[in-house]
Amino acid sequence: MKLIVGLGNPGIEYQFTPHNMGFLAVDRIAGQCGVKVGNRHCRAVTARVNIAGHDAVLAKPETYMNLSGVAIRELVGEYNVAPEQDLVVIYDELDLPFGTIRIRERGRSAGHNGIQSIIDALGTQEFLRIRLGIAPEHAISSGKDYVLSQLRKSQYAAVDQVLDAAAEAVNIILTQGASVAMNRFNRKAENGGE
Repeated sequence: MKLIVGLGNPGIEYQFTPHNMGFLAVDRIAGQCGVKVGNRHCRAVTARVNIAGHDAVLAKPETYMNLSGVAIRELVGEYNVAPEQDLVVIYDELDLPFGTIRIRERGRSAGHNGIQSIIDALGTQEFLRIRLGIAPEHAISSGKDYVLSQLRKSQYAAVDQVLDAAAEAVNIILTQGASVAMNRFNRKAENGGE
């Protein structure tokens, strides 16, 4: 069983904010699989899917971003998931240009509270991450205010593309492995002229 988790905050007021890119990516994957993420359990809303022949659980923690690890620890236990092999976490990354994607197999949180919560809850940094860039083109006074503000219409096309890329990355990770996905998406982003 694979566990695909998108990070974000529950509630309509946060639905279309940069900080909810992980939730939006999980919804995009669910839509492509013809399901809705709506089954409440393990402090998350979930859906069971089959992606390219692999059974997976899609999840959006309802614990709010900074406590994401609480729900993920419960999900990992419930589905007997080995984080280093079967967990994929999709989340927003303020250090990457808006609309870019990077895949990492492990590492520290780099200041992302949701990722730090997961590391603390699981006791490991060994889990796959799909990082979705949300950095704006212009300088911002407050990262917190920005990540919790509504996405602008001018950003919708880039959001749509990065959500499709995230869904494609999950498919490649499950079918061909993380290194193939990293080769494809990390290089593509670097060559894209950040």
